[in-house]
Amino acid sequence: MPTNTINNKIKALVVDDSAFMRKSISILLESDPDIQVIATAKDGLEGYNLVKSLKPDIVTLDIEMPKMDGLTALSKIMKDCPTPVLMVSSLTTEGADITIKALELGAVDFIPKELSFVNVNIIKIKEELVAKIKEIVKHNVIHNRLNRIHRLNLQTTPEKILISARGELPRMNYKAIALGISTGGPFSLQKVIPLLSKKINCPIFIVQHMPPKFTKSLAERLNSLSELEVKEAEDSELVRPGFVYIAPGGFHMTLNNSSFGRTNIVISKEPSSTLHCPSVDVMMDSVIDVYGKYTLGVIMTGMGKDGFEGIKKLKSLGGYSLAQDEQSCVVFGMPKAIVDAGLSDVIAPLEKIPEIINKVF
Repeated sequence: MPTNTINNKIKALVVDDSAFMRKSISILLESDPDIQVIATAKDGLEGYNLVKSLKPDIVTLDIEMPKMDGLTALSKIMKDCPTPVLMVSSLTTEGADITIKALELGAVDFIPKELSFVNVNIIKIKEELVAKIKEIVKHNVIHNRLNRIHRLNLQTTPEKILISARGELPRMNYKAIALGISTGGPFSLQKVIPLLSKKINCPIFIVQHMPPKFTKSLAERLNSLSELEVKEAEDSELVRPGFVYIAPGGFHMTLNNSSFGRTNIVISKEPSSTLHCPSVDVMMDSVIDVYGKYTLGVIMTGMGKDGFEGIKKLKSLGGYSLAQDEQSCVVFGMPKAIVDAGLSDVIAPLEKIPEIINKVF
């Protein structure tokens, strides 16, 4: 638990121009005995001033507000009083685009605007939101990022500030990369995918836990920054080398080998029994069925252990895996699961991941 808490509770600030949303989010958060909403604000300017004066552990921040919008408030918070921020986002195409921008500016994650106490999913939303906040505050991501920036400013060469990767990937004929990521993913993927070399001659499959529309916006943003072609995966499309396929939010991404020796993507709601949709394990299981031990498994920041079973299967076949290290993760959950089980061949900081992958192609 962080040191700057009241009675050992996480201090939360809720910023939203809707009185209903302020009340709804406050009730959701305070349903957990470890979280206390210390204040609410009706616009970005008031929220920014309260962050400076109250120094909360975490902030929920709406995007469209009077006086000062969410993106402007977020920029000022990150510059003047860095604090973990969760954006309250509309599940629309425009809302998704703005949310991706907010994640670039420093927000650690987002929650859906459409949460409602008449919503049948309210219990699930509450559990996910509370768990996410506890993990984010526990890992103190803002503090970690600031420490890295500070060290970077003190050193002349980036190599001196980076924690060395533990382990090494062998050079082999990798035929696919399967990457799983969740909380903190959009920010982290923008530090990895654009730096991957166009010499990578195999397909890359990514599951990022996000709702529909958000994965399309993320794919378009990554594509604009990358040498490789990045796109949201489509049902029945032919798998091509040098393409990065992101599973669409709300759907599983698997592969199917045709009788003509071609591999196609399958987008489906099945299996319907998984905790996450899309699921890293479902994607990895299918990719490994097609490419076997020549799949490179990568697990990055995220809550829970999605991807553990996939990496376990890959290792049993003699394949190799890479895990993001604890210090550079927003939430060290998914990577921790494979690290603790001894399934990770390489444990690397975020900044080193693209270099490590590029070296084996």
